[in-house]
Amino acid sequence: MAGYKLAIYGAIGANVAIAVTKFTVAGITGSSAMLSEGVHSAVDTFNGLLLLVGIRLSQRPATPEHPFGHGKELYFWSLIVAVLIFGLGGGVAFFEGVQHIRHPEPMRDPTWNYVVLAAAALFEGISFSIALRQFLKQAGATPFWEAVHRSKDPTTYTVLAEDAAALAGLTIAAIGIALSHSLDMPVLDGAASVLIGLLLAGVATLLTWESRGLLIGEGIRPETAQAIRDLALAQPSVRDVGRVLSMYVGPDDVLVTMDLDFDEGTDAAKAAAAIGKVEQQVRARFPMIRRLFIESGSAPVQQRWSRPDAVRPPVETPADPEPPPPLPGSP
Repeated sequence: MAGYKLAIYGAIGANVAIAVTKFTVAGITGSSAMLSEGVHSAVDTFNGLLLLVGIRLSQRPATPEHPFGHGKELYFWSLIVAVLIFGLGGGVAFFEGVQHIRHPEPMRDPTWNYVVLAAAALFEGISFSIALRQFLKQAGATPFWEAVHRSKDPTTYTVLAEDAAALAGLTIAAIGIALSHSLDMPVLDGAASVLIGLLLAGVATLLTWESRGLLIGEGIRPETAQAIRDLALAQPSVRDVGRVLSMYVGPDDVLVTMDLDFDEGTDAAKAAAAIGKVEQQVRARFPMIRRLFIESGSAPVQQRWSRPDAVRPPVETPADPEPPPPLPGSP
């Protein structure tokens, strides 16, 4: 998480400077694509701040109202980031492009546009390389796209997606400005702005989809659940394993519950030993499973909740009550 904090801080600093410069140059040259890129950088700046807020809030300890902690705060704020990218970034860029197409204005000196785009590409490239290096370090030998899909930390794919979209947007803006100036067709500058808006909307849709799954209770992958079942079934006294129910309550915090059915005649001591061994093996193989609850599904209730060394006191049967004395005058 610390590495991604560094990437977020760097992206915020770069986006502030780039946004101010883009807005200034857009006012001087009248470029619609440059204005859209300025909005893009401003939105990315605010998004970085929201990600930092989400990271900080997600690290709060558990409370009686939130016994599993606040890890899902990060999922909520990443969803807000995706909505802002779609609404502010993509929406404003698309609207500005349509307006420029309907009412094209000739572009003034585009030299400053190229200077700003080149500087922005340099800073965005540095930010992207930092985020990519941290992500690949975390992914290890897992293929890139598979690692992106498996990642449950929104700061990983959000920073990567924003930086990649920024570099793609800069490329589109540069092509649109160059064609608009060389062909003397201001409408192409507006078309570039529309493409930038569509690009941001697409990225925001993907981020929203990922955040949605985590917010509504996404669990571990089927192959991970099957591996847990196999570990439990490897115990000699375990006859069957119920459904492995799971949910991510944070990027590296998973809740798992499961039922174990034991063979007939398995006493409480053996069942407890088997459960303890399964817990140890699961936690060692899957460190992200921090909350593991295993119940015995078929052991008798008496054995399940009694200590194996407990001695039950003999049950005394009360003696039959003595009959009441006969009433006077009764036979």
